[in-house]
Amino acid sequence: MDGAPPPPENSLAESPPAKTTGTASMEAKSTDDSGRGHASVKSAALWAAGSQYSQFVLQFVTSVIISRFFLKPEEIGLFSVALAAAMILSIIQDFGLTRYLGRHPTADEETVRHCTVIAVAFSFVLAALIMAVAWPVALFYSEPRLFGILGLIAASYLINPWSIVPVALLSRRLDFRGTFLVNSSGALANSSCALTLAALGFSAESLAWAMIAQAATRAAIAQWLHPTPLSLRIQLDRTREIVGFGSSSALLYLSGGIGMRTPDLIVGRLQGMNAAGLYSRGVALASQLHYLVAGAVGAIYYPTFARLRDEHKDLGPYYERVVAAHGVIVWPAMALLAVLSEPVILLLYGPGWAEAAPLLAFVALAECCFVALPLHMDLPILLGQLKKLLYFNLADTALSVTTLIAGATIGIEAAAASRIVYGVGWFCLYAFWMRDLVGFSWRTMLRIYSASLGVALITILPALYAVMMWRSPATLGFIDFVLTAAVSGMAWLGAVFLLRHPAREDLVGMALHVLRPVRERLKLHFA
Repeated sequence: MDGAPPPPENSLAESPPAKTTGTASMEAKSTDDSGRGHASVKSAALWAAGSQYSQFVLQFVTSVIISRFFLKPEEIGLFSVALAAAMILSIIQDFGLTRYLGRHPTADEETVRHCTVIAVAFSFVLAALIMAVAWPVALFYSEPRLFGILGLIAASYLINPWSIVPVALLSRRLDFRGTFLVNSSGALANSSCALTLAALGFSAESLAWAMIAQAATRAAIAQWLHPTPLSLRIQLDRTREIVGFGSSSALLYLSGGIGMRTPDLIVGRLQGMNAAGLYSRGVALASQLHYLVAGAVGAIYYPTFARLRDEHKDLGPYYERVVAAHGVIVWPAMALLAVLSEPVILLLYGPGWAEAAPLLAFVALAECCFVALPLHMDLPILLGQLKKLLYFNLADTALSVTTLIAGATIGIEAAAASRIVYGVGWFCLYAFWMRDLVGFSWRTMLRIYSASLGVALITILPALYAVMMWRSPATLGFIDFVLTAAVSGMAWLGAVFLLRHPAREDLVGMALHVLRPVRERLKLHFA
């Protein structure tokens, strides 16, 4: 469960101070595979952020409207269980192709052709596997509708290959303007289809049809930007090489998929579809906010650290900066979400979802553990530690499933609370290995953690006053909520500078970079 992921003036070629933070300061230049110039990591980060934020807005608004007006918790739970079952198998959809293309020296036409054939072939295998388990899953949960929903999800996976390879090539050359167009168009198609069909009474199936609409739109836009026509002119040795690369990490992704996707399956089985819907909505809201505030530029991490590795740079200082960038944003955001969980749920989804509030609070706090050690999968893969990573990931998955089963056996709130226990165990599991792997300084990390905790505590003070003394969680209306959030935001900004958080320089640097075009336009206007 890695938090997925901004940038002053020094470049990656320069050695930053060990106590500075954030990918916000990473401004290297990279020549794309076609030799058509250079793209700055800073610009890529901004386009990636735009993609993430546009998708977030669409997904967030869609989930609020659907949950508040059209679908009940048990209907959301039904789709969540079907999607979780399918996504455990979906590890073979990409099958390492994105990383293979990302690390290939040239990504020439022959390589792209072979990757496209493999992607299409594995999509048929995946669809067949999903249909093979569809009826057993429906019987296991005593929900016949799961069979049809899984069938629709399987159809969407047949379309996905036509966007996988083009998007990988766009990412390879840091063309996040192109990936923005692909991702945003797909998200718009998903939202439009889901809202329309849900309003027409298609229930949980509307969400499955929306996946097909999204896959088709992404494929069409991706092929328009970077065509990858299918050809059967393939060589067995090249095919074996590519498949071998993917199969070396297949067990790793299967283990990770089980750890990430089984919660809905476990909660649905032990507590029912209504509980699964409540749990899914709480987890989704925490995850959406997490990726909104820190996950936007995660796609630039792998190529950025790959370049650092190739230049034989010390990864420790850069990793510390990434940790600080996460901590200064995600920790306060998650703490604030936990304090305001009940008014957030009531304002967004209505009283019918009130039971999701404590679940949201527990899951939000657990997210703080997972962002304390970002890139726990990407960096070991990049540094050739795949086998050892697999062992750690298997232990990670066992811990996740065991704690969740123990909690879900007791009740839905205990299931959510188990995520905090899992998060603490997860951190202890990976911490010392990541230290040996990356070479960060524990003294610096502890300073970052303490500063992030201090910022989080100061940030939530206005919210605690609002729900404990000024109002109650149930009576905090929309205007009161906005005011509370605004004051908490000002408290966060003040805390960043008051406590001299290591990420403050990067935050200022990114803000100045974003505002630079505005300043230049004003200069031209008044010149």
